[in-house]
Amino acid sequence: MSDFETDRRHANVQVAALFDALLQVPDGPENRLVEAMRYTTLSDGKGFRPYLCYASAQLFNVDEAHAIRAAAAVEAVHCYSLVHDDLPSMDDDDMRRGKPSLHVAFDEATAILAGDALLTLAFDILSDEATHKEAGKRIDLMAALARAAGMRGMVGGQMIDLQSPQLALDAGGLTRLQKMKTGALIGFAVEAGAILGAADEAERHALTGYAHDIGLAFQIADDVLDVDAASSDLGKTAGKDAEDGKVTFASLLGQERARDQAGLLVEQAIAHLSIFGASADSLRQAAEFVINRQN
Repeated sequence: MSDFETDRRHANVQVAALFDALLQVPDGPENRLVEAMRYTTLSDGKGFRPYLCYASAQLFNVDEAHAIRAAAAVEAVHCYSLVHDDLPSMDDDDMRRGKPSLHVAFDEATAILAGDALLTLAFDILSDEATHKEAGKRIDLMAALARAAGMRGMVGGQMIDLQSPQLALDAGGLTRLQKMKTGALIGFAVEAGAILGAADEAERHALTGYAHDIGLAFQIADDVLDVDAASSDLGKTAGKDAEDGKVTFASLLGQERARDQAGLLVEQAIAHLSIFGASADSLRQAAEFVINRQN
């Protein structure tokens, strides 16, 4: 097993344990909300974003407990985004991570509230002294996550995505959309480790470049998988982009050119890590995972 796979499994187990502790089901009627939050956070996802947070923090010998809390905050926001993305008013998908989407397993109103609660949970986690004793670092983490998740990041990208069938996006417009919708949170995941580890300017610049390239490669790979893979392998409904009339990198470039572009981006991402030497090997393997994964 590669270092990447070992670290990814370890990070995911630790993040799940933290969610299990934070999301104890109460006795009152609000227990349905917490059960819904557990349904999505404790499901079997790739855990790629929390892994990136954990691995970037490792570069700077950050205390593992601090790194895991930041990783859990990333995953809480990611899970909230998936819950809302699957809603009938958004992408209207009945399957996520190989099981019924949250609004199907519970109901639409509960799914909306669970997403709201997961977003606020992320900031609750980051604001706690258990994440770092220095208030300045906690504030930096919260500010960076707010930017990545908000109107100039993930949510803004989702707004463009909803309008994309009418926008006739070219390569530049599609790249901007995905930089916001997918890349921003991946960028925060990597940045969080640098914030916790007090990385210098050169190190942060290298990690920013790495995150930018793997974020775009990740989305291109997703677009190709949406065409190539079966729903049972993806864990979500295949072919949704074409069905909804959305422009994707696969439809814009063709599948072969899209794969080639993703490969070039991964090579660029790996080149950014030269400043860290062998200590960044698991991040290099993570970049390869982006284009070699099956879901």
